[in-house]
Amino acid sequence: MSGEDEEYVYDEESGEWMPASDLAAKQASADTVEVRDAVGNVLADGDQVTLIKDLEVKGAGQTLKQGTLIKSIRLTGDPQEIDCKYPGIKGLVLRAEFVRKR
Repeated sequence: MSGEDEEYVYDEESGEWMPASDLAAKQASADTVEVRDAVGNVLADGDQVTLIKDLEVKGAGQTLKQGTLIKSIRLTGDPQEIDCKYPGIKGLVLRAEFVRKR
């Protein structure tokens, strides 16, 4: 599609008119949140992480020790929170600053 034929749309955020394809690309990049662990590694769904300090789990009455392996994390869309599964704890959400990618 040439630039002359392309439909222009209004971008509410910037207050400018731009080609529809540019706006779609801008929105797609805004939806991807980069989640980094304690040492700066980028995390992705399915990664394994290790705890870098002991963490008391509120509501579960137990403490996860430093070095505990958490398998198959899931990103939540928040740059600092990851969804985890751990035996005996339902709905575990950890802050990325307390884990290191394995």
